[in-house]
Amino acid sequence: MWNPFHDLAIQLPRLTATAVIDILCVAFLIYQFFVIIRGRRAVHILVGLGVVGVVYEVAVRSRLELLRTLLENLVPYTAFALIVVFQSEIRRVLARLGRSRLARLGEMDRRKVADEILLAVNQLSRQKTGALIVIERQIGLRTFIESGVAIDGRLSSNLLCAIFHPGGALHDGAVIIQGDYISAAACFLPLTTNQAALSARGTRHRAAIGVTEESDALVVVVSEETGGISVAVHGDVELDISPHRLEQYLTGRIEQRAQISDRASSVPAGKEEA
Repeated sequence: MWNPFHDLAIQLPRLTATAVIDILCVAFLIYQFFVIIRGRRAVHILVGLGVVGVVYEVAVRSRLELLRTLLENLVPYTAFALIVVFQSEIRRVLARLGRSRLARLGEMDRRKVADEILLAVNQLSRQKTGALIVIERQIGLRTFIESGVAIDGRLSSNLLCAIFHPGGALHDGAVIIQGDYISAAACFLPLTTNQAALSARGTRHRAAIGVTEESDALVVVVSEETGGISVAVHGDVELDISPHRLEQYLTGRIEQRAQISDRASSVPAGKEEA
């Protein structure tokens, strides 16, 4: 008896371990492609190309020879047009690959990153300039990065101070640091729902606690009223710490969850956090 499934099994290639890896790699690349173009003008351009493809198929089936010939003559130039149109997206993809978590380790070690942040925080503290700096660790912060303004610049103390300069367009909200790059500024963070935190601290501190409740990020807060430096981690905050203590956090010498308790001189929810 003829078995159609038997013939189909003969025609299909064997599913080997190499084929599975190949399929997963292609699926990952396609997923990353859609993640990168999501919400960008590239989406509309791709939709336009899809419409052109549909028109070409209609022209072929309806025997519209002039339209079909015109579209066929445009095909050889499509690749060059896509490179020109998507040049910014292509640069962004290549830059993201070059700045992967492993690649960053060779560019700038943790010590240098800590030094740049320390310089900026100390200056902001002396000037009593409010700041909210989020440092990404193992859990990604892409959702919060997309809520702000893309910076995509090499981390430096001067850039951090410029971002938080009073009256600037980006001084409100949080700065998010990935590796040795400042990914975005003016980012929105979730506020903690912890009632004790709501009554004892202002908006910056509540936002710092909120984002550390949802991730393993390390957050540095500079008070606009007192110039005090605070660090939030694992849903808790340590207030008015010294630069040396901050350095220990930034360089990873404080790996375990710190025994954090509020000091008597807690930061009031004043104008700085509003």
